[in-house]
Amino acid sequence: MASPREITIHLPRPHPKQREFISNPAKRKIIRAGRRGGKTVGISIFAVENFLAGKRILYATPTQEQIDRFWATCTRALEEAIANNVYYKNETKHIIELPGTEQRIRAKTAWNADTLRGDYADILILDEYQLMDETAWSEVGAPMLLDNNGDAVFIYTPPSRKSRSTIKARDRQHAPKMFKKAEDDKSGRWAAFHFSSLDNPHLSREALDEIAIDMTALTYKQEILAEDVTEVPGALWKQTEIDEHRVDAAPELVRVVVAIDPAGSSKTGSDDTGIIAAGKGVDGRAYILADRTCHLSPAGWGGRAVVAYHEFEADRVVAETNFGGEMVEHVIATTDPKVPYKDVHASRGKQVRAEPIAAMSEKGNVSIVGDMPELEEELTTWVPGDPSPNRLDAMVWAVTELMLGDKGIQIF
Repeated sequence: MASPREITIHLPRPHPKQREFISNPAKRKIIRAGRRGGKTVGISIFAVENFLAGKRILYATPTQEQIDRFWATCTRALEEAIANNVYYKNETKHIIELPGTEQRIRAKTAWNADTLRGDYADILILDEYQLMDETAWSEVGAPMLLDNNGDAVFIYTPPSRKSRSTIKARDRQHAPKMFKKAEDDKSGRWAAFHFSSLDNPHLSREALDEIAIDMTALTYKQEILAEDVTEVPGALWKQTEIDEHRVDAAPELVRVVVAIDPAGSSKTGSDDTGIIAAGKGVDGRAYILADRTCHLSPAGWGGRAVVAYHEFEADRVVAETNFGGEMVEHVIATTDPKVPYKDVHASRGKQVRAEPIAAMSEKGNVSIVGDMPELEEELTTWVPGDPSPNRLDAMVWAVTELMLGDKGIQIF
């Protein structure tokens, strides 16, 4: 058997941003980085270097994909030593260890306190921390470091609206709040690191430019530039307020409507047809039940609207007459002539229509049931004066019909 001194370790050369957090001695580190920015490879280098120094490393992430990237870098680095039986590897449990010692690297998936239990470490690494329930750290992670006065590293990419449905956290801003805490720390115990996908010298700039074409400006800021964007200045809806009033299920409903905003009715020129199902609860509040917005022909979106009407036992379908109202009525009648239909009419601008609904939302009188990332992105990024998107318009009409009724239609 070869001795550890005769074994070559094959680690990638870290780029400058990776080296910053690898070499920093802080007890608590938090890394905010863009997709493919090199955070997982960097933390793999950090883990192997500390393992070779005799440490016990526990790496946890919610996703198997992240496990695979971390594990591949670690096993490649230590491949020669493992082949020469210097270190033992258990591929099933993702463990590399020096037999007879506490020196070890282990990688596992973990969403919350329960899935993280059952281990201890000198260094705990929580990757994709923004997706985890914060109890993974507060209830299990922190206590497991007590015996050896261990260190912790937190890694995250600001989640775009489309990835928010996978977040298990109670406070969806727990990672940005921790980052701010680290930035403000003057003791040296905490350190914060930020780098974007553009800081990875191994990524193709051409590919990044191509990706940007397919992303909204907000998603690009979050996923590529790794910016914590919590609010858009001037937007009528705020994500924090949506999250505060979000519910898992609606109460008993006294009314339900399905609202349609036809493709091309918004100034965005979108080919999507906004379809929103909403109900009024016995508590007097409005609940957004489903977003069935689609990019289909009239027969296709008409079918989806009618299915939603029956699924949620709605009272009627509503659509504004300004843009294709007669066409919508014809489509619905052709799909199912028994479905009641109502025209609503807007004589004033979209901002005037939206403001009272946004005010209701701010006061907690409108709740989204579950997660609706596309609708939430439209709500929280639309600024009055900009072209308004289809989901937002359909939701405004649905809540107007439920909460303001004919009075609400007259004021617009």
